[in-house]
Amino acid sequence: MTTPLISVSFLYISALFLSYNVLELEASHHIFARYQTSPKVLHKALVNQPYRTGYHFQPPKHWINDPNGPMVYKGIYHLFYQYNPKGAVWGNIVWAHSTSTDLVNWIPHKPAIFPSQEADINGCWSGSATILPGGKPVILYTGIDPSERQVQNLAMPRNLSDPYLTEWVKYPNNPLMLATPKNRINGSAFRDPTTAWLGHDKMWRALVGSRDYRVGVAYLYKSKDFNHWTLAEEPLHSAEGTGMWECPDFFPVKTDGFEGLDTSARGKRVKYVLKISLDETKHDCYTIGTYDAVKDKYFPDKGMVEGDAGLRYDYGKYYASKTFFDDEKKRRILWGWLNESSSVKDDVLKGWAGVQAIPRSIWLDKSGKRLIQWPVKEIKKLRENQVKWPSKILEGGSKLEVSGITAGQADVEVSFQVSDLKNAKVLKKKHYNPQLLCSKKSASVRGGLGPFGFLTFASNCLREYTAVFFKIYNHRNKHRVLMCSDQSRSSLNKHNDKTTYGAFVDLDPAQEKLSLRSLIDRSIVESFGGRGKVVISARVYPTLAIDNQIKLFVFNNGTSSVNITSLKAWSMKKAQMN
Repeated sequence: MTTPLISVSFLYISALFLSYNVLELEASHHIFARYQTSPKVLHKALVNQPYRTGYHFQPPKHWINDPNGPMVYKGIYHLFYQYNPKGAVWGNIVWAHSTSTDLVNWIPHKPAIFPSQEADINGCWSGSATILPGGKPVILYTGIDPSERQVQNLAMPRNLSDPYLTEWVKYPNNPLMLATPKNRINGSAFRDPTTAWLGHDKMWRALVGSRDYRVGVAYLYKSKDFNHWTLAEEPLHSAEGTGMWECPDFFPVKTDGFEGLDTSARGKRVKYVLKISLDETKHDCYTIGTYDAVKDKYFPDKGMVEGDAGLRYDYGKYYASKTFFDDEKKRRILWGWLNESSSVKDDVLKGWAGVQAIPRSIWLDKSGKRLIQWPVKEIKKLRENQVKWPSKILEGGSKLEVSGITAGQADVEVSFQVSDLKNAKVLKKKHYNPQLLCSKKSASVRGGLGPFGFLTFASNCLREYTAVFFKIYNHRNKHRVLMCSDQSRSSLNKHNDKTTYGAFVDLDPAQEKLSLRSLIDRSIVESFGGRGKVVISARVYPTLAIDNQIKLFVFNNGTSSVNITSLKAWSMKKAQMN
């Protein structure tokens, strides 16, 4: 039993906090005039907003990025996030804080952590929450010190009886982890501590992301009491040629079933996931493998590819993700930042930038080769005005409108079946980049089996649309399913990022139906292919397809017909959002 030891540790931390003059989280912020948004612009942004989300998380105004320290405490879900209280571009970063009882409707609180001591006077960057035995939360986060070094700090709630955790105090002896000449860590690339886990030796362990030139590194730290940390002799893991590892995440998953596991869980039917956010490409990549708890080393499974060419949580606009274990519902939940496709100029004009993706439940696929992701079930409470189609044939070159719902704020699911695969186009090369393949073979290019899927945010004249679709190819005598999110015609605004995204979906179209679910929300299309095997998120800013001028179609631009075995669609009610 480890609880008595850790309870004493927690009391020791508390005593240390109280034995000093506790550092209140009150300090003047660095205010940069060029980051501020004028009241006139803000008024316009708040009143006239065709692109503000209806049910995705965002504050009323200003810049947000990484989700930080998500957790559940006394039945209340907490989301902290990187926030600029002064404008719609990055800067002046604090930990904003909101809470929810259902992961759908959110109420705001005052910022939880902001610059107030030497160890974070130039910024409070990303980090994670750890729930100590006895249900006591603490936060490890990156601070920027007066020398612009990235150092790791500790904060804890002032009042554990407050389920909303509205006040946080910092450990007076921060920082706990820092770069020194002896450890030769790069102090300008040393950030984003993970949720800690408890080892068999009753010592806590946590990771900090870094790089050694272009070698990505997850440094390992150990502690007996959570306030004195020692750098391990070797990193938990590293990989050549991957560059800076931001926002690392390390957690166990069951090899069977949907249930999540506490970060400290161990067992025979357990695998481990190491996720890294690649600073060079802004992609969230992960591997699945084993963890040697004695040697404190992580080993990716055979066949896993590290870095940008490997597995990703999301193949679109998605970065700096963080998971937590929901011990009340026995699931692991994933949060991620959907960054912008609009220009900085347009962000400043609209008065905000960045949203969070819908939280996703994640678990290990039965193949053991990837994670499955699916929107948390609570999001269904926003559904209304259901539209349901019977099975029907979708002829090649045709499209059918999904009417009867609010097309710009919807949840839509479709399942396709292909009975004749002989018209699949042949891919001759050994290897293909799926994103480039999607870019070259867009929704407007006629194919054999596909493209078929959704036209979202479609204008009346189809001058604008965002297409999410499948194409089936014959590759080395096997059928391969390509999933694409095509933003090339998403907007007439030439200043938007209209990158097309794509990934191969590991399923056999001869044996399985091709399912596609898209969460559509005013400037967002989050799409889940193959029941969550592949996820692609897009941020779009059409100029014609806005408000009540948005249409939604199911389309088939291939020469062969496909069968729609089922289609269900709902309008989505507006969530209570900060």
